[in-house]
Formats: sequence, structure tokens, C-alpha cells
Amino acid sequence: MRWKALVLAAVTVVATPLVANAGTKDVVTPPEFVKAMPPPAKVEGVSIQAVLNIQYQVQQTGYWCGPAATRIAISARTGNVPSQATLAAQLGTTTNGTDYIGQVTGVLNSDLGTGWYETKNMPNDPPTQAQRDLLWRDVVLDINNGWAIVANIVAPANNHPPGYPNYTIYHYFTVIGYDSSDMTVKIADPANFGGNSIYWITFNQLATLIPPKGYSA
Repeated sequence: MRWKALVLAAVTVVATPLVANAGTKDVVTPPEFVKAMPPPAKVEGVSIQAVLNIQYQVQQTGYWCGPAATRIAISARTGNVPSQATLAAQLGTTTNGTDYIGQVTGVLNSDLGTGWYETKNMPNDPPTQAQRDLLWRDVVLDINNGWAIVANIVAPANNHPPGYPNYTIYHYFTVIGYDSSDMTVKIADPANFGGNSIYWITFNQLATLIPPKGYSA
């Protein structure tokens, strides 16, 4: 696995609030097994808080979470953002959804003309300490440098972000910020379950939602 050089950003960009309570710091209470996890390894260059400015859209079909999350990530870099329909075609999304996070990685790099994004798989559930350390490093590195992260998640009923229906949800959402003071991450969620489009969850909850899938960072 290639490790990107850690580049430090001096400026924090704060996203415009997109729902009535998006500017408040209401953090989802994670399950007890998540609370019991140790923190990830410290990362040099971490800010207290860093949040990206993005264009948010709710996913336009029940199976376009992948295109919508990819669109949000692209919007952190450019105002020339493809439509969800265009991205669905590029990703090969069907009524069954977007098969693999690697398809997102390829489209992000192609549409942004970059080689920044890599696919990071997290096959272990719960994730290993090394996998959580890498995820935190990627969150800090990417957000500090203006790149949002797209995560493919599996959220069982006992470990849900806010507003999710009471069953296992297979989904894509976008990580757009972090706060090292309380180890939380800011999510732009195209599903908008219960009106929760932008919210904070703990980093360790994020880490437990991704396995056995992966993320683009």
C-alpha cells in the first residue's frame, strides 16, 4: 500500500450549514462496544477542527447513494460537479447499487484529474487497531488537504447513524471533516434519513461502520 506524504494545511474551511441543526455539535451516541475501543494512534499535523465546504444533494433514487456520495466528494474540489445520473453511469450503478468502493476511487480520480484517491479495504469486523490508525491518518491527511472521503458502510441495527431505519443498511456516505478535540468526524449523508443530512459521529463509530467494505481516500 502506498503511503502519501503528510502535507499540513494551515487554513480550515468550514462548511455552510445545510440543515437547521447542522451547525450544532450534537454527536450520535455510539454503542457501548464502540465506546470501549481505544483511540487511534496520534497523527502529526492534526488540527483541532477542519471541515470542508461542499455541495450537498440528497440521493435522487433509493440506489444512488454511491453517485450522490461521490458527487459530494467532488464538490469539495470544484464547482463543476457532474450530475448524479452522470456519475451513476460512470460508476456502473444499477438498481442493486454500486458494487465496490474501488469503482468510486476510479471515478473520483478520473473526474478530478488526479491520482490522489486510493481504495482502502477494511475486511476485519471489528477493525484492527492498525486499520483504525490508518483510517484516522487518512481522515486527517485528506481533510487537511481539501479531499473528502467516500465510505462504503454496513450499518447493523445496533450501530446506526442518526435516523436510520431499524435494520441493516448498506450505504455510501462522505466524510467531510474531523474534530480532534473529541475524536469525531463530520458526515454528509445523501440518504437524509429522518432529515439527518449532515451530522457528527465518533471516529470509532465510523471505523466500525465501514467493515467489511472500504473507503476512497
